[in-house]
Amino acid sequence: MADKDQKIKVYGVSELTDAIKDLFRRFDKIYVEGEISGWKVYASGHAYFTVKDENAQLSCVMFSSAIARCKAAPRLRDGAKVCLYGRLDVYAPRGSYQMVVLAAKIAGEGDLMARFNELKERLGKEGLFDRGRKRRLPFLPHRIGVVTSPSGAVIHDMCTVLTRRFPNLEIRLYPVKVQGPGAKEEIVEGIRFFNRPSSDWVPDILIVGRGGGSIEDLWAFNEECVVRAVAASGIPTISAVGHETDFTLCDFAADVRAGTPSIAAEIAVPVRLELVDQVNGLAERLKRAPERAGEVYAQRIDHLTLRLSSVLRSSASAAEARLSRSAQRLLPALKDAVVVAERRLSALDQKLLPSIRESVSGCERRLVAAEAKMKLLDPNNPLKRGYTLTFDADGAIVRSVSAVRQGDVLTTRFADGEIVSSVCRLR
Repeated sequence: MADKDQKIKVYGVSELTDAIKDLFRRFDKIYVEGEISGWKVYASGHAYFTVKDENAQLSCVMFSSAIARCKAAPRLRDGAKVCLYGRLDVYAPRGSYQMVVLAAKIAGEGDLMARFNELKERLGKEGLFDRGRKRRLPFLPHRIGVVTSPSGAVIHDMCTVLTRRFPNLEIRLYPVKVQGPGAKEEIVEGIRFFNRPSSDWVPDILIVGRGGGSIEDLWAFNEECVVRAVAASGIPTISAVGHETDFTLCDFAADVRAGTPSIAAEIAVPVRLELVDQVNGLAERLKRAPERAGEVYAQRIDHLTLRLSSVLRSSASAAEARLSRSAQRLLPALKDAVVVAERRLSALDQKLLPSIRESVSGCERRLVAAEAKMKLLDPNNPLKRGYTLTFDADGAIVRSVSAVRQGDVLTTRFADGEIVSSVCRLR
């Protein structure tokens, strides 16, 4: 103990805590970088956690208002490396200190975005992202190659969508890591595998992708070697990385960008049943074509006939009106009027009759031509000349041997009937 006459400052617990708070106010604007541990959000909306490095740890609280303003909030979780901004505070009831976090971001994210933009600009200047390089996807692919992780929901969802839309599709997966060490090399190898010149199985479309994640999780698809491999692919390629809001450099290099892997599957193939309906509709229209053509020509002939009748009636009415007016004006010279009227009527007849004959003759020629076209369009004419039509079990016309399999039941139509047969072999 100190001497009796020496003055000693004795603090109360609260007084000392307040003094420490005053000291901590010097740290009202600080940045701390570390790894999150014990992240937990309570019913109040406030989050309590610890940020640590290899030698120390610091208790933290992030109130709901700060979380609502934080763009990185969805990615704040155990193991996330973060840069926190806030102030130090003392929690008096426990005599402990903590950091009140006002803002947070994923550590190194700014550096990754800078690398992203630099590489995007450089590869863009090389022309890797030019629209002129983009190829149209084949309308009806038979083979789909997929470069993605063999585990997780992505490959399952894609296969489900693809087979639901077109059941007979051939799908092959090249399994790769989609993040972490070695991911970029495996993705490049997968793209090159499907592009091998000597391959006996070449897909019509190649899908390269993965599910959602942070910019760090998706970074393998921003690596220069992967972007160049996508751009160099000889197979039309769909990039399907992350969610709708995620963009990678592979999206710019690919022929088509899909918001999600499931959307990529929808883009890749049409719905088989819709195609069947379209084909059946076209076949029905083809069957009815001769009938429709005849109806059209009949309507045209009726229209011409009506117009011709109208012209005749109008011409006669006009002639009568002119004759009547002339007669009234020429009553003082009746004889001369009659002579003039007769001459005009004769001249009018001479003009109208050739026109009428020509119109009728033209109608007759068009009618003969229409009948000839109708006969040419009649599907039964080729049958009368010895040709036949062959239909499959669904009633669709068989146009090629490739559309028939051994054991199929076919119907062959002749001019005088039909034969139902089964295919024994194909040659």
